[in-house]
Amino acid sequence: MSFPVTRLRRLRRTEALRSLVRETRLSTESFVYPLFVCPGEGVRKEIKSMPGVFNLSVDQAVKEAKEVHSLGIPAVILFGLPEKKDEQASGAWDDNGIVQRATRAIKREVPKLVVIGDVCLCEYTSHGHCGVVKPSLGSGRPKLAAVERVHSQVTARAATSVQAAIEMATEALQFEVANDLTLPILAKTAVSLANSGTDVIAPSDMMDGRVAAIRSALDQAGFNEMPILSYAAKFASAFYGPFREAADSAPQFGDRRSYQMDGSNVREAMREIETDIAEGADMIMVKPAMPYLDVIAAARERFDVPIAAYQVSGEYAMIQAAVRNGWLDGDRTMLESLTSIRRAGANIILSYFAKDAARLLA
Repeated sequence: MSFPVTRLRRLRRTEALRSLVRETRLSTESFVYPLFVCPGEGVRKEIKSMPGVFNLSVDQAVKEAKEVHSLGIPAVILFGLPEKKDEQASGAWDDNGIVQRATRAIKREVPKLVVIGDVCLCEYTSHGHCGVVKPSLGSGRPKLAAVERVHSQVTARAATSVQAAIEMATEALQFEVANDLTLPILAKTAVSLANSGTDVIAPSDMMDGRVAAIRSALDQAGFNEMPILSYAAKFASAFYGPFREAADSAPQFGDRRSYQMDGSNVREAMREIETDIAEGADMIMVKPAMPYLDVIAAARERFDVPIAAYQVSGEYAMIQAAVRNGWLDGDRTMLESLTSIRRAGANIILSYFAKDAARLLA
């Protein structure tokens, strides 16, 4: 039937009617709140690009966790800022590392709160990449020509050209993240987090084979019941900028496009998800969320596992900036953005808005 018999506005007349027929519902029980844990005591330092989000010492993280739990939010995910960094990311798998200490403290004070442990190395490496970095001389004639120019300058002008030669050699030298060398460190980190009381292991590094390596290591350590939430479709995104300030994890050279996904590829994302599930992932994640709603929807259509989506720092900061300039209604924009992620098919939403949204939904 068509108009005037069919009038779709009939079911929009009142809030009670709109609520009755609403297809997608936000629930506080689906939220995960991210926490950034740093050294010290009594530290609560606001992150400039993320208003309302803080770097927290362990004692303050415990207070935040109590508030999160009181709001009905079931889980937090922890990111650490270690006391020191090195090339082997030793702070990630140190049993007395910053996240391990925070996990023990939170589970002691708020035992029913689910603690998710992010497994990645970028916050802990001196170079800021998500794995072990090794130098490799680029192949091909352009790189060979650069090396030849270095040699000719050094031999022709000796010491006066050394600095220029070093700069040119640096240009000729490429660095790569060594996938297979990184896997044992990720596995060791996962076991360390499990030992500290973490409830869910969430690898976010985007190394090939990491889920299988972590699953094997957890099982061998007696954690065969530990679930894995894999960042299966994590895209190399411009929206991560504020997070890198918050976690002090910006790469010191290059970028992460050789291991994080190309934002143009949906079919490849499905392959990544399928692979991680086959390796033992119990849940998968799409990150970022709003720019990749189509990926979430495609994953929901194809896979039956729980799907998480991370509304990342840039999404949060963008909305906050518009709200602070008076361009958008804060509460409505926040809830609309979260609803879009839920509507696309995400069961779990990681968001810096989680606390504010929980208060509105209560």
